[in-house]
Formats: sequence, structure tokens, C-alpha cells
Amino acid sequence: MKLLYFAWVRQKAGVAEEDVTLPGEVRDVSGVISWLRTRGEGYEAAFCDLSVIRCAVDQEHGGLDTPVAGATEIAFFPPVTGG
Repeated sequence: MKLLYFAWVRQKAGVAEEDVTLPGEVRDVSGVISWLRTRGEGYEAAFCDLSVIRCAVDQEHGGLDTPVAGATEIAFFPPVTGG
């Protein structure tokens, strides 16, 4: 699965994208984030406040409870506002 990180999420995680094999027990975006936080301080910093994290699973906006089974890509980014 490809994981993509944008804006300050990328800066804190220290990587723009990566290909990973998720542990079998990971079922949803929340599980992905929990697993990522165990991978190092950068991920812990990037995902310390989930209220400011948005995601897209296979280019569809989702939430923490969005299933990831069969997904090929998850993107993480801060909230986006526009005028």
C-alpha cells in the first residue's frame, strides 16, 4: 500500500510517500495511524492530534473509521480551507 503525506504532515513524518505492508490486524485508518505512531518520533509528532488530520483512501475523502482492506493508497494531510 502506498502512503502519501502532505504539507506539515510530510515535514513531521520526514517522508513524502512510502510503500508499506500493513500488519494484518490493521482494519481502518485509525489502525494505520496507530501503527505509524509506533514507527518513530516523526510519525508520533505528525499524528499526535488527530483532530487536525484528514485522509483520503484511494482518492476518496474518508475518516478514521474508513476501512483500508483492499485499498492501494492512503493520503494524509491537514485540513484544507479556501476562499
